Amino acid sequence: MGEPRLEGPADGPVDGELRFVHLGFGDNAVDYLDAWQEQKRVHAARFADEIPDTCLLLEHPPVYTAGRRTEDSERPLDGTPVVDVDRGGKITWHGPGQLVGYPILKLPRPVDVVAHVRRLEEAMIRACADLGLETTRVEGRSGVWVLGDTVEKPAGKHSAGDGASGLALDFDPRLNQEDYDPRLMGPEYAPSNAGQRGEDRKLAQIGIRVAKGVTMHGFALNCNPDTTGFDRIVPCGIRDAGVTSLSQELGRNVPVSEVLPLMEKHLREVLESSTPLPRAV
Repeated sequence: MGEPRLEGPADGPVDGELRFVHLGFGDNAVDYLDAWQEQKRVHAARFADEIPDTCLLLEHPPVYTAGRRTEDSERPLDGTPVVDVDRGGKITWHGPGQLVGYPILKLPRPVDVVAHVRRLEEAMIRACADLGLETTRVEGRSGVWVLGDTVEKPAGKHSAGDGASGLALDFDPRLNQEDYDPRLMGPEYAPSNAGQRGEDRKLAQIGIRVAKGVTMHGFALNCNPDTTGFDRIVPCGIRDAGVTSLSQELGRNVPVSEVLPLMEKHLREVLESSTPLPRAV
């Protein structure tokens, strides 16, 4: 990959600290498959207690990756290659302008995967708040969200997400077409334009795997990417909401370099607060 790799054994205590490794950004963005191999190497070293908890931080060149639950109807219609991976979740896009983090951690026992996801969300929510953007969670949907406009719904009508937010439109095809497919609807209903429609939109994605009590994969926070990369798929399998970025929401360019130190600060706060226990013999 052209970047230094972690070497073990690590100096100092193995537990109770979090080390960050910058694998590559910008012109040195890391090919997805190369980063996946490095994740596996670091995962094995962490399981063997040769290194401390480690978070790999990087950007990827444009790539689609699909988790185990991805359906064929959510993939690109034009046959664009997709990398199938062993994480949870569904299909997503990675690319320049998106801060990707792969925290490789030994989880506290008993392993609580949901708590790990909540901690990653919390770190991103705090980083967004530092930048002046209020974000939140959406029940039943992992990741970090910007809520859409709350509107008064006509009697008997439901919003596209049938939730507390989002835009209710009588002519919205998602309400009236059983075979609705966002990949075919054009820019007006493209996921990247959800903000213009006043809908809920996803700012950050999370997909993880836990093997032998140690995490892999992680999060992707949209800083200033070209979000139209999401328009060729059904992002995360969600058809009734869209995607956004910090730059779109704040109305200014927010590069990865600006967000990076904030994420390191808040990841350290939320991840170091959990002390792993020894494995049962």
